[in-house]
Amino acid sequence: MANAREILSRMKSIRDTRKITNAMYLISSTKLKKSKRMLEETEPYFYTLQSLIQRILRHMPEDHFYFHSPGDEKKKDRIRGLIVITGDKGLAGAYNHNILKMAQQWMEQGANNRLYVVGELGRQYFSSKHIPVEEQFHYTVQNPTMHRARMISSSVLEEYQNERLDEVWILFTQMVNSMKMEARLEQLLPLKREDFSKITIPADIYQEEIQMVPSPSAVMDHVVPNYITGFIFGALVESFCSEQNSRMMAMQAASDNADKILSDLSIEYNRVRQAAITQEITEIISGAKAQKKKRR
Repeated sequence: MANAREILSRMKSIRDTRKITNAMYLISSTKLKKSKRMLEETEPYFYTLQSLIQRILRHMPEDHFYFHSPGDEKKKDRIRGLIVITGDKGLAGAYNHNILKMAQQWMEQGANNRLYVVGELGRQYFSSKHIPVEEQFHYTVQNPTMHRARMISSSVLEEYQNERLDEVWILFTQMVNSMKMEARLEQLLPLKREDFSKITIPADIYQEEIQMVPSPSAVMDHVVPNYITGFIFGALVESFCSEQNSRMMAMQAASDNADKILSDLSIEYNRVRQAAITQEITEIISGAKAQKKKRR
C-alpha cells in the first residue's frame, strides 16, 4: 500500500489534470456555439443554390459537363479524388479514427486515388502509411471560412475540368445530434440529376419564369462551382461542430473519471492516515507500558 505522501502527490496531479480537461470542455463548448451559428447562417444559401440548379436542369435536357464525367467510358481506370476532413488535434474521442478508417476503406475500392487532406492528423496518418497526398490544406480546420472552402473547391474543380480527375468525393463528419456524430461520404462530382429531382419546393412559394443568358449551360457553369464551394464549406463547419462536440464528450468523461479516482484515493488516503495514527498510538502505549515495567 502506498504511503500518505504518495497518495497526496497523486491526488494533486489528478486535480491539475482535471483543471485542464474542464478548461478544454469550456473552450470546446464556446467554439461549438459559434460553429452552430455559422452553420445556420449558411444553410439558406446552400439550399437556394440547390433549388436554382434544379430549376436550370428543367431547361437543360442535354447532359452538362458537371453532370457527365469525362471518364464515364473507362470505368476501371477512373481517377478518383477524395477530400478528407480530419482534425488538427487529438483528444476528441473516436472523431479522427472513424474518418481515417472510412478513408482507408474507400481507397481499397479503387487503384487510381488522389487525396486532398484537410487537417494535420490526416496528413500525419497518410504520411505514416506512406500514402501520397496530392494537396494538404493548412490552417483550415480550426477556422472554416468561405474563402478557404473556395480554395479547396477551385483546386479540385481545376483537376476535374482538365480531366485529371473523373470523380470527386468528400469525407467529413456530420453531427446528427448532441450525442451522435457519424462519418459521411458524399460524391461531389459528377453531379447526379436524380439528387436534385428529390428536392421539394413548397407549393405556396411563387417561382417566376427566369431567362438564362446566354444559355442554361453557361449559367450552370457559374452556379455549380458556387454550389461545390458551399457544400465544402458546410462540410468544414459540420466537421468542426462534430470535433468540438466529440472533444466536449471526451473531456467530460475524463473529468468524471478524475472525480471517481479522486474519491477512491481520498478513501485510501483516510485509511492509510488512520492506520498510521493507530500505529503511533499503539507504539506510544507499548512504550508507556515498557517504561512502567522498567520502573517496577
